[in-house]
Amino acid sequence: MSIESQEHRALRAAVAAFGRGHGRDHDHEALWSEAARLGYLGVSLPEEYGGGGGGITELSIVLEELGTAGCPLLMLVVSPAICGTVIARFGTEEQRRAWLPGLADGSRTMAFGITEPDAGSNSHRITTIARRTADGWTLTGRKVFVSGVDIADATLIVGRTEDARSGRLKPCLFIVPRDAEGFSRSQIDMELQAHEKQFELVLDEVRLPADSLVGDEDAGLLQLFAGLNPERIMTAAFAIGMGRYALGRAVSYAKERQVWQTPIGAHQAIAHPLAQAHVELELAALMMRKAAELYDAGDDAGAGEASNMAKYAAGEACVKAVDQAVHTLGGNGLTREYGLASLITLSRVARIAPVSREMILNYISHQSLGLPKSY
Repeated sequence: MSIESQEHRALRAAVAAFGRGHGRDHDHEALWSEAARLGYLGVSLPEEYGGGGGGITELSIVLEELGTAGCPLLMLVVSPAICGTVIARFGTEEQRRAWLPGLADGSRTMAFGITEPDAGSNSHRITTIARRTADGWTLTGRKVFVSGVDIADATLIVGRTEDARSGRLKPCLFIVPRDAEGFSRSQIDMELQAHEKQFELVLDEVRLPADSLVGDEDAGLLQLFAGLNPERIMTAAFAIGMGRYALGRAVSYAKERQVWQTPIGAHQAIAHPLAQAHVELELAALMMRKAAELYDAGDDAGAGEASNMAKYAAGEACVKAVDQAVHTLGGNGLTREYGLASLITLSRVARIAPVSREMILNYISHQSLGLPKSY
């Protein structure tokens, strides 16, 4: 008996069939356009702005099944899940009307910039500073490893404003149009094979109107984590889908490949590691669903813990599944024909981004277990 609702099972089956129709050698633009037309991109956004009225649960199903079919859409993590969620929850009515319909129907995309060269995982060291002007804001700083800036209409930038009372800096979110004066990008030369390119951004006294600020200037971390928790959940979905794709290829190969009298999958040295990979992917998927349900129910604190656990578990399970899949195929696992070798590098992303497994363990150790901080 499935623990998912009938609606979720139907969505999963529909997306799986759609993904199989495109497969590993898909046309990215065609896939994005058709997914938009079918309502998959905007499934988590409010109905009144053209979305499907669902939540991160539904969007994670979409990404997980596309990944399982070999055609994940990484910008689903960024555009609707992070940016769309933040604007839907905290944006003004004008910001919602301006952005959500386009994010839902795929006609507009938005990137997300938080990581900085000297800050890494420490968001408290962000040095991108926003200062008030007579008619809005100026934004100055740098960001790195920002996905899809070249195809995005704007980037949601995490900056910091100065609290007039305490003098302390607090995080705030700003919509920066791609053609804003002083906003420049340079592509980072990555060995990673992915459609979405990575960029370094420079913001040199970028002048922004007052309505570029998303949400309340004093809300700080609440608004930031409204985007980061969905990011972790969606990264888990990305990793689980990738792991399932690799595992599926390995299982098919192990059923057919014969070296002696029986398929290699009959040998426990092959069968047991594949079975273990399956178990670990399923366990990660359960935690991901828990995290998504907590987030959609409005339990931000519970979702924070669960989304970090889900991202950790999915990243580990994905790397192990891909490694075992390649090992199962032997030399064939490194050929272009079978499409697994590139996943060796790509699977590491789930361990590294958007937060490292070590920082997740830091979070769990002091937030969940109450242990003292070392930093």
